[in-house]
Amino acid sequence: MNRQLKSLAWLLFGGVIYIILAGGLSPWTQLPTLGDTGFTLVFLAFSIVHCAASIGWKRTGLFFAVTAVISYLLEEIGVRTGWIYGAYHYSAMLGAKLGDVPILIPLAWFMMIYPSWIVARALLRGVDAHSAVGICSYAVIAAIVMTAWDAIMDPGMSAAGNWIWERGGSYFGVPFQNYFGWLLTTFLVYVGAGLLWRKERDGTVNGNLFAALPVMVYAFYGLSYMTPRPMPALQIVAFFAMVMPGLLALMRLFLSVSQFDDET
Repeated sequence: MNRQLKSLAWLLFGGVIYIILAGGLSPWTQLPTLGDTGFTLVFLAFSIVHCAASIGWKRTGLFFAVTAVISYLLEEIGVRTGWIYGAYHYSAMLGAKLGDVPILIPLAWFMMIYPSWIVARALLRGVDAHSAVGICSYAVIAAIVMTAWDAIMDPGMSAAGNWIWERGGSYFGVPFQNYFGWLLTTFLVYVGAGLLWRKERDGTVNGNLFAALPVMVYAFYGLSYMTPRPMPALQIVAFFAMVMPGLLALMRLFLSVSQFDDET
């Protein structure tokens, strides 16, 4: 069963890489793609399957449930009040809504939550994942890694009309408050998941190529912004906010494999 899951994860990894590559090459050639919704669903499937192959369906289900509940509740509060992320609302581009939030949004949170968590796990390799300090440390770094991703993604997605910042913002039309909201949301998710897992053995990142796939996706997404974009300044942001942490995480995974295997 686990071998089948790994094979499926590899297949989905190839699909995610292809879609990211198609977006990166769009200034020169128009490769077939699935649009934002299709990309989200393929990427979500990769995150779920890779997570299940790595830590089992039970922990994956808990991780997904914590992510979906917390992200949906904070998004719903955010849209209705503007307190968390700033004043915004979703357009009809992302499909059916539950309340004021598209159903796709909590799914997209897990799509990004999982790879960002693996990047943080690699960067903090050797930190005790079961202690209160360790859980909070992972949550803080993973929240920063995840929010860095949104610093790249949000300007383009909002400019395309997927959601509307009602009062604009000083960061490519996005308010700074949005990123504090992302830090809060992701920190709560990671702490919640960490507390649920604190009594279980952890072997999520073990220094092999399969374990590194989410990190590779994270870094590759950042690299895709090195091609010409409508907001060229995002190339600099993408390099330092996503590519560099992704490369550091890959180095941490592969440069001291034997030592890390002893730790896990």
